[in-house]
Amino acid sequence: MTRRDDAKQKPSGTKHMSTNITPPKRITLDKIASATMLADLQPRVDLGSEIPARKGTVIAGRIINSKTVYNTLEDIHGRKRNLMPGDLIAGALGHRNALHGYVGRVPSKVEVGDTLNVLNLGGVIGECTSWNPDVGPPFQIEVLGTVMQYPNFGDRTPRPAVIEESPELLNTELPKNLPPIAVVVGSSMNSGKTTAVCSLLRQFKRKGRNCASAKCTGVSLLGDVLEMRDFGASRSMSFMDLGVITTSADAGPGIVRAIIRELAKDEPDAILLELGDGILGTYGVREILSAEDIRACFSAVILCASDPVGAWGGVQLLQSRFHVSPCVVTGPVTDNRSGLIAVEEEFGTPARNARTEAEGFADTVWEALNKAKK
Repeated sequence: MTRRDDAKQKPSGTKHMSTNITPPKRITLDKIASATMLADLQPRVDLGSEIPARKGTVIAGRIINSKTVYNTLEDIHGRKRNLMPGDLIAGALGHRNALHGYVGRVPSKVEVGDTLNVLNLGGVIGECTSWNPDVGPPFQIEVLGTVMQYPNFGDRTPRPAVIEESPELLNTELPKNLPPIAVVVGSSMNSGKTTAVCSLLRQFKRKGRNCASAKCTGVSLLGDVLEMRDFGASRSMSFMDLGVITTSADAGPGIVRAIIRELAKDEPDAILLELGDGILGTYGVREILSAEDIRACFSAVILCASDPVGAWGGVQLLQSRFHVSPCVVTGPVTDNRSGLIAVEEEFGTPARNARTEAEGFADTVWEALNKAKK
């Protein structure tokens, strides 16, 4: 197989013509994106030309352009690897709506030779419609075909690899006698949510507490969950374990119920849940907080905010729309005394920095968890 390094760039969503070149039926992948982890791919894959245009379809493609920022791909081990023109990768079709990243969707039709975009570091692939200047235009990828699998032993009839959502998402039951559950929400993405969860996990483990954790909403990426394990989670999981590529409004509540059911089986001392994106994002946070049965499980709510106005809006939204009050405010708004004072004077809510006041932050949350349990 000969790789073409002279591919001309085409606008996002248009067909990339490969004159007199037929995509190979079998290729060796250079990189396998973490979004495809449930497909359990090997580097050597067979390709099909009929591509289901739906979320979760695993496709192979050739990277066309180069980038100097936001230029890595997370593989199935969680390692960030540089992408370069000519790289053959496998990713999964999906959508994204990121304030600080890319906005994109699954096209209504996908064919071999089309040019699509890599929408996130985890290898979610779709048609980019907008991007943040800080990350620049996205990687373009020439579609080579859908990755084929042989699901039945001894049967050489291939089928397109599609990551299917778990039936557990349809189960609306929640167990009784749950351990205390703390949920971390944010005024927006990049407001310190994962930092807050990891800080709590580290402090709780130091005090001999067995805590599980999960990333419940967002776009496929292993990094946050792996970081939770590094900081002391006895067990961690994410929506990716349930076959979800990108969370959405309709899937959000089912994801949280399924994660709570699974993590509660180990009877941890507490469960920490991170709701990725902001409260007003499109990944399902609002719908999760609006579900009365789920909200009733939360022993403590932690708000992360980037600035005083974000903290004010977050507190107001939580109280007026979802009838909950955060037990503590953290995030970049608490990086110095100015933000701390503004939050505490405005709301009378404790403000603690998860990095510089880690022990006090953890004590405040643990006190709220115990108070709710009584």
